[in-house]
Amino acid sequence: MRVVGDSLDRASQEAFTRPIPKSAGAQMRYLVRRHKGSTRAVASLLGVSQRTVERYVKDQFKRPKTDLAGRMETEVKRRWQPLVRKRARDKAAKSTGLVIETRARFGFTAAPGTSDDGRMRRITQHLPPEFAGRLLAAQDAGASETELQQIAADGLGEVYFRDSGSRADGLQVEFTDIDYIDVAL
Repeated sequence: MRVVGDSLDRASQEAFTRPIPKSAGAQMRYLVRRHKGSTRAVASLLGVSQRTVERYVKDQFKRPKTDLAGRMETEVKRRWQPLVRKRARDKAAKSTGLVIETRARFGFTAAPGTSDDGRMRRITQHLPPEFAGRLLAAQDAGASETELQQIAADGLGEVYFRDSGSRADGLQVEFTDIDYIDVAL
C-alpha cells in the first residue's frame, strides 16, 4: 500500500489549473493523444480491447463500468498537465517546501533514561525545501514506500522533534502505523 507516494501524487494534482475531461469519450481521446494515436497501447494500459477504446473515442460507448471509469480517471490524472505539475513540484523543492499532516505512531531511539515508547500523534508540520526536494526527488526516482516514509520521518524528526537542531540532539524518529498522511505543496 502506497501511503506517502499516493499523498504526494494527490498534492501534485491539486496544482492543476484546468479540470480533467469529464466524459468517458473525452478521457479516452486524451489518453489516445498522449499515446501518439495508439489505441492498442491505451487498450493494454486499461485492460480492455482495442475495439472498446475505438468505440469510446467515437462516442459509440458513453458510460463505462465503474472499474473502467476509475482506471480511465486515474490514468488521465497521472498524465494531465505535466508542466503545471512539474512547476508546482519544483517550486516546493526549491523555495516553498511542503506541509505534511499525518496521524501515525512515532517512536524514538534516544539516550538512556528517555521515553522511547511509540504513541499515536497527529502532526501538521511545514517541511523546508531541502526535505521537500529529497522527498520529491526520491519519488521521481522510483523509491519504495519504505524509503519515502524514512525521508518523511527524517524531515519530521529534524523540524518537529529536534526543532532544527536546538533540542533532542541525536534523537532518531521511527514513523510507523500511518493512519493517514496528507501532503500539500
